[in-house]
Amino acid sequence: RSAIEAGSVWVEKDLFSGNPDFKKLINEPYPQLTADEKAFMEGPVERLCAAVDDWKLWETRQLPEAAWDIIKKEKFLGMIIPKEYGGLGFSAMANSEVVHKLSSRSLPMSIMVMVPNSLGPAELLVHYGTEEQKKRYLPKLASGEEIPCFGLTEPTAGSDAASITSNGVLFKGDDGKLYIRLNWNKRWITLAAISTVIGLAFRLRDPDNLMGKGEDLGITAALVPAKTPGVTIGRRHDPLGVPFHNCPTQGKDVIVSVDQVVGSTEGFGRGWQMVTECLAAGRGISLPAQAVGGAKLLMRVVSAHASIRKQFGVPIGQFEGVEEPLARLGGYTYLMEAMRRYTLGAIDKGLKPSVITAIAKYYQTETSRKLINDGMDVMGGAAISRGPKNLIAHLYIGTPIGITVEGANILTRTLIIFGQGALRAHPYAFDEVTTIANKDVKGFDKAFFGHVGHIVKNLFRSVLLSVTRGALASSPVSGATARYYRKLSWASASFAITTDIAMGALGGSLKFKEKLTGRFADILSWMYIGTAVLRRYEAEGRREEDLPFVHFALNHALYEIQKGFSNLFANLEVPGLTWFFRGPLKMWSSMNVFAEEANDRHTHKIATAILNNQELRKRHSEGIYVPSNTDEQFGKLEYVFEVVKRAEATDKKVRKAVKEKQIPKLKGAAAAKAAQEKGIITQDEFNELAKADQLRWEAIQVDDFTEDEYVNRKGFGAEHTKHQAELDKLRTS
Repeated sequence: RSAIEAGSVWVEKDLFSGNPDFKKLINEPYPQLTADEKAFMEGPVERLCAAVDDWKLWETRQLPEAAWDIIKKEKFLGMIIPKEYGGLGFSAMANSEVVHKLSSRSLPMSIMVMVPNSLGPAELLVHYGTEEQKKRYLPKLASGEEIPCFGLTEPTAGSDAASITSNGVLFKGDDGKLYIRLNWNKRWITLAAISTVIGLAFRLRDPDNLMGKGEDLGITAALVPAKTPGVTIGRRHDPLGVPFHNCPTQGKDVIVSVDQVVGSTEGFGRGWQMVTECLAAGRGISLPAQAVGGAKLLMRVVSAHASIRKQFGVPIGQFEGVEEPLARLGGYTYLMEAMRRYTLGAIDKGLKPSVITAIAKYYQTETSRKLINDGMDVMGGAAISRGPKNLIAHLYIGTPIGITVEGANILTRTLIIFGQGALRAHPYAFDEVTTIANKDVKGFDKAFFGHVGHIVKNLFRSVLLSVTRGALASSPVSGATARYYRKLSWASASFAITTDIAMGALGGSLKFKEKLTGRFADILSWMYIGTAVLRRYEAEGRREEDLPFVHFALNHALYEIQKGFSNLFANLEVPGLTWFFRGPLKMWSSMNVFAEEANDRHTHKIATAILNNQELRKRHSEGIYVPSNTDEQFGKLEYVFEVVKRAEATDKKVRKAVKEKQIPKLKGAAAAKAAQEKGIITQDEFNELAKADQLRWEAIQVDDFTEDEYVNRKGFGAEHTKHQAELDKLRTS
């Protein structure tokens, strides 16, 4: 129940209603950074990115000391801590922007900064700590004097985190004060090996009934100093070789005062509520930011490579087969940024929209998985050969981590998005459940009869909109995007009535029909994503050049909605009506589709834009780290991309001259020289082309190693004893 009731309800209530108010939805806040936050991005964040060489980090397995110095000095670990307690007091937007830029530079570095600013001691104290606890811990957490971790996951409690067996026993000490004896066995705890304070979730027992509330007081959260006798830390897991501190920790008869419980005695039994409420907001910040930062980097790197790399005499980006993944990189990146910003707008106005943040976490990380595969396909061997020149291999390796943490994606899709949404976002279901629980007959009657009217209204509305293909629905705007509002209204009406039919037919057993709830989740999610894209288009001034991206995103969203309904109708079992869903309704749905996938015209425009429109390409990847130093591979790639683009017109002249037999059928520099001698191109153009060809050659090189270098590299084989010494040194400092 705590999980279901956690957080706030936001735009998902409109989407569940069957008649969303899009005029309101596209006027929701679209957040921007404050002046202080912008200065932080342009100063400390840039310096931190410059201080980290991602390849060296992976090889040495640790963040350089210079980076740790910046993190501590500039209070990177205190972004969510209010200024009055020594932190930066940043908005969710700023927190996201920092993580998203750091992620584009180095995944492990971003994790080191991201985790202390998400679910953990700082956030728990800010929201639930006593004033004394806040004054004691928050300034030290902000400055990095204290390094936090949060222990929740256990060998038998992963997705079912509420089933934790770590326990604490309340007892009275010889001094008459209350203490807790803790025992735990946690795993996959980020930063545990170097932590100085452990946030711990455990089940609290009071066998002597000292609190007068019975023996089982429930899940509780406490802060345990890492040097407390009985605490074991220092060992590490190896999460796919990604070099960040992900660790086990154990505790044996660890004694702490009740004052170490978050909120002191008032926090007894409130731990699960604290965790779920913090996750209700946090899921929409950290992992989506990380995913979007990676997606933007991919779009920039892969589009540059596709312009620079030639095969069969032309840049590979000009092949239609390559256009498809390039278009997905451009289109999905636009979509992901829209979802990120729209979700952050809700969080920054004080909401904790648990269903929406679950959608954001699931679809951002899943989409990033698709995009890294597209990037690997386009770059081929250059993406496989690891080394300092390879800018995307580490993204590929680290992608499953975001999919697994903060609620594994399978669980998120099949249980959280629709399972929680069906109760919380439905106009009447939650009221019906709560009034029954409270034995409120009058309240139940009101909710029940309201629900009946809701069903009747949406039945007629869904039929009407289906027959007219949404034409009778209203749109808050005119022009090229108006039809998408109408189709989303049609989808919402169909979703609302289908949801009510499923809830009525299956009742409580619906939560066990996870294939069905997953499809309902898909429909709800893509309605939200489509709305977010439309909001971005409006917020950014309805740019004509962005329309291909909007068409791509909305057509894909509606196509996914169509798939969700088709699969629902094929599998939904409704007593007496199963034949209707699987026969006539499914057939009608297959003929009367919401949309097809984006057509070749749109994908061609997107691919062309990210290959040729430098202003758009930069705007659509705004916020990532782009080194100005051309000695670095990304900086070099961007420089070569610009030089190659400037030389394209000259290159076309030479190829045209060969085709028209003005010069012999030569290749490369020989053809350019012949064209220059014939007066087809000038000496300056010849020099420009020669420079572009030389830089092109340099840019497509990959790394190689001598046998000794390869065998003796640290990388994945760093010695544990040496590494442990480094960890101990870091903890001491």
